[in-house]
Amino acid sequence: MTEARSDKLAELAAKARALPKAPGVYLMKDAKGVVLYVGKASVLPNRVSQYFQPAADHGPKKNRMLPQIDDFDIIECEGEWEALLTENRLIKDLHPKYNELMTDDKSYPYLVITMRDDFPGVFITRQPNDARYKGAKVLGPFTSVYALRESMKLLQHVFKFRTCELDIREDDDKRRFFRPCLLHPIGQCTAPCAARISKTAYREDIDHLIRFLGSKRSVMLREMKQEMEQASKQMEFEKAAALRDQIRAIEKLDERGTRSMGFQPELESFYVDPRKGLSSLQRTLGLESEIRCVECIDIAHLQGEQTVGSKVCFVDGKPCKTEYRRYKIQTAGNDDFMSIREVVSRAYRDAGAGHQLYPEVVIIDGGPGQLSAAMDAFAQLDRKPPMVIALAKKEELIYQQGREDPIRLGHENPGLKLCQSIRDEAHRFAQLYHHLLRKKKVIGE
Repeated sequence: MTEARSDKLAELAAKARALPKAPGVYLMKDAKGVVLYVGKASVLPNRVSQYFQPAADHGPKKNRMLPQIDDFDIIECEGEWEALLTENRLIKDLHPKYNELMTDDKSYPYLVITMRDDFPGVFITRQPNDARYKGAKVLGPFTSVYALRESMKLLQHVFKFRTCELDIREDDDKRRFFRPCLLHPIGQCTAPCAARISKTAYREDIDHLIRFLGSKRSVMLREMKQEMEQASKQMEFEKAAALRDQIRAIEKLDERGTRSMGFQPELESFYVDPRKGLSSLQRTLGLESEIRCVECIDIAHLQGEQTVGSKVCFVDGKPCKTEYRRYKIQTAGNDDFMSIREVVSRAYRDAGAGHQLYPEVVIIDGGPGQLSAAMDAFAQLDRKPPMVIALAKKEELIYQQGREDPIRLGHENPGLKLCQSIRDEAHRFAQLYHHLLRKKKVIGE
């Protein structure tokens, strides 16, 4: 191995170790930017860094690929189930050379849904062209049968589809005497075999499963919520309750994969009594006027790539989403201070004009350096808010303009809780935009 190649491997290994500890998909590229291989990982740094360990043996075909790797990119995912589906879509779209070479060695698993049946079954098979699956909807191939099985177990809790080989027909009156298997009492199947669900209701569940596998989760959830509201208006309360349970189950799918990622669920009710938080914060900061509008700035990036900023706005302690803004950083790279200056300048250049809200307090995610950068930006503007503070993570210290020592509040302090919730919402909003840009960049290439 040449010295230049050794240096390149060390550089890639360092980049891999710095990846977020999250599920996702990685794309290995050659010097021309061509994708050589697409893989998935439950923890990105653990999996990707293995490629750059000199002693690791990946098998003859991957070992042949390793000298060609010049860079890699990643797409963070909301859970292992999404990583599995994203990997599958990218392989089908990009046809990476080494993914296709490896499919020659073995038969990869597929997911089939027997749509011709009255009550379609969902099966994992390596023979999707088998006569049993004539007319079935086929998804795949997938690279890992284990990951596919684990994902299907999770999805079966949500959509409660059958996985048995029984021939179940709607016109079979004997079904009502049939005893369902154990998947029914544990909530993993709606038991069409025992006539516990109508054909229409069962096929609606299958339709939701297919939409889930083929579309953006947030779009599907929005559609399902609309269906739930419509069912409730039409007094179809049983259908509305079933949709509500499915929506909750889909939202819980992410819990396994996102706790270490820093993802936050979208904020709906973040604080029990916002008034206490606002009045407590007013006293802490020594403001004479009451606080009504609080905004927060956050920056997100991965090793300086796709750096973005967010601004969220809370009025009377509640999110005012019409005033949320996101910014693609144009000048700063991975310099947090320059990024803060740019976002503050762009966010408040014309703020307060006409009908626009103007905050009493602006929170900067960070410490004294980030606060100083924000104050530099405000100094160049015609107007600045009555109070600008920075909230540092870990110790949760508040740095206040014009004050040397940070403010340390108790963990249960209402004002601190308010600031933390607003800061976390700004972080969620910035991360959402960052991941969107990274995904567009990777798939676009």
